Amino acid sequence: MSGRQKAFLAGLVAALAVVAAVLLWPEPKRPAAAPPPPSPSPSPTPSPSPSKTYPYPFYPPGTCLLMPWMSEVKDSTVVPCDQPHDAETTANVVMPDGLADDRSINKALLELCAPSLRGVQKQQGGLDLYNNSPIVPLTKYYQQGYRDASCTVTVSNQQRDRKLTGPLR
Repeated sequence: MSGRQKAFLAGLVAALAVVAAVLLWPEPKRPAAAPPPPSPSPSPTPSPSPSKTYPYPFYPPGTCLLMPWMSEVKDSTVVPCDQPHDAETTANVVMPDGLADDRSINKALLELCAPSLRGVQKQQGGLDLYNNSPIVPLTKYYQQGYRDASCTVTVSNQQRDRKLTGPLR
């Protein structure tokens, strides 16, 4: 091997040693990144929201109730679904804008709640066993911008015993 080749080989070995040292050298320990600061305001949630408060009765689906027109209670009252009850909330809906009075609100809610009633009727095996009984907010609340409403199902008044005795779902 000539002197030139030895010098080239020595330079190559030195370069490889430098590259290996750089690649294998341990990184200095850095402090962990601080967590991001908390958000200044809560993130928006879609309506209807369980944390939103309403000036009228509003319940999540699956809530079982005693109703004033069917039981001796002053207001709709939540009860366990394994106890006799008058109604169960089957859906929450958002009413459209532009309704002017109680009649138009009632009509809109019956239409909006009809799909959940049909689902219960189909699931329970009887088309005439259940009624569509939405909880209707007063027109004054609708006019204040409240559009959320609860759809409930009750036992048809054609049935002898009008109480539900377990959850519908």
